[in-house]
Amino acid sequence: MSVSGAIAEIVAERWIERTLASYPAEAHALLCGETDPFRNPAGHAIKQSLTTLAHELLGEMEESAIATALDALVRLRAVQDFRPSDALRFIFDLRDVVVEVIGAPPQALEIRIDEMALMAFDQYMACRDQIAGLREKELRLRMQCAAK
Repeated sequence: MSVSGAIAEIVAERWIERTLASYPAEAHALLCGETDPFRNPAGHAIKQSLTTLAHELLGEMEESAIATALDALVRLRAVQDFRPSDALRFIFDLRDVVVEVIGAPPQALEIRIDEMALMAFDQYMACRDQIAGLREKELRLRMQCAAK
């Protein structure tokens, strides 16, 4: 399934808008307003990742490109103050964006979105496990220091 790059760009722009709207007002202003990737690494990662994902979803669906883009975005959202369902909602919002841009999505596109959601869920859980492991390690170190 390959659509024009212009359609993928429109999907990406609208998807970015929806995803950024999920942030509180103060964070939203920073994520949208600052274009310098060094001053706004989170906003840059969101925009870059969603653009890549939109192009891959509507294009060749190169698994390594998707995994890299998802990893950057999911890692970011895993450490932010989101419930798991809200952290991954951006993928399901893609369905609405696609409907707005191209109308009813073909079955093949629905399957691709589902595959992307499953990949994101696996990555999210791996990130949360890693965070839990780091917290546990930090707690053990604190306990060791307190015992001395």
